[in-house]
Amino acid sequence: MSDPTQEPMTSPGEISQWPMLKIVYRTDPAKIAELLPPGIENSASPNVNLTIYNLPVNEEPEYGILMTVDATYDGIPGEWSLGYGIDQEAPIFICQSANGQPKFPCETAYYRLGDKVAARSSHQGYTFVEFEGTLGDEDPLPAEGIERHEWWVKVSRQVGFGKGYDFPPHVVHIYGKYGPGHRVALNGTLTLRESPWDPIATRLPMLEQLSAHLWWPEYLSRDISLAGPLDPEAFWPHIDTISGSRWPGHLGGPIQG
Repeated sequence: MSDPTQEPMTSPGEISQWPMLKIVYRTDPAKIAELLPPGIENSASPNVNLTIYNLPVNEEPEYGILMTVDATYDGIPGEWSLGYGIDQEAPIFICQSANGQPKFPCETAYYRLGDKVAARSSHQGYTFVEFEGTLGDEDPLPAEGIERHEWWVKVSRQVGFGKGYDFPPHVVHIYGKYGPGHRVALNGTLTLRESPWDPIATRLPMLEQLSAHLWWPEYLSRDISLAGPLDPEAFWPHIDTISGSRWPGHLGGPIQG
């Protein structure tokens, strides 16, 4: 009998066949609200979603971590992206300038050895996320698959650091459709560690770990489009961030004090 937790590999070592490590935990909805610009609203579920991956980007392997919170825009529930920490330099700046994708440099270690799955992400010498677990049972998604909405913001601050914009803030809508693929539950523990550069432990403290999975998705479609403007004046307190993320910052670094 085949092992239901083992996705068949047609080409061993092929990184496009690596699973995503998907972790969801519950946090304080007030903490989420502090991070959302006016126009983006809390969803019914106060969840934080972490995706740790190794995928081919620009025909090279990219280790990364995606951090989002459940959020709603224009009546559509989705996820507000706080940051894509990646280990490739080339896509960071072009993705920021073209689409507003909040990418920043980060080191991620992620592996599976037998039944063990482990991952950690570090930035500026601080490890801010760690996970360690073991394989559980197959946990399939619905046969029709899933749709996913993600929200970024494209904005350009005024040249010379004045209070104004060369391009005022606009929401970017990322719509993805996936087949069920193959999904396996994990028995494991997520640990958030304090970091001034990636303050997930303090800004989005974990109240309850809800789930952890390995997921081999079936990619069907992905569309990136400009969705609509945000109030420029109301957005201004959110203009300064840490590196290329959407964590609140000061002159591109952590807020001091």
